[in-house]
Amino acid sequence: MTTTTDAIQFPSPGLAPYKGGCVTEPAFFALDHLVNWKADVTVGGILHQNTPVLPLLKAVLADPQIYGVSREQAEAARERFLDQAGQALVQEGGQRAWLEKEF
Repeated sequence: MTTTTDAIQFPSPGLAPYKGGCVTEPAFFALDHLVNWKADVTVGGILHQNTPVLPLLKAVLADPQIYGVSREQAEAARERFLDQAGQALVQEGGQRAWLEKEF
């Protein structure tokens, strides 16, 4: 499912694909997955295919006008990412604050 706020669209990250094994702390595995998670993201009408979402959102926040969006749209997309990815992280024993620090 793709979530939209005006000109910034990206799918929900969902749960990290943790399958157990030698990773002793699934929360840190989930954090790494979400920080490096790639998806198709549309910003200002331009599709960024299979791109790392968090770094792109950081770039958009740094200079929204370059991407053809408003500061409010960029901040709303950041909050949406934090809400969705934060929920997935919490389910693995992590904290949303860890993702907030990445911004």
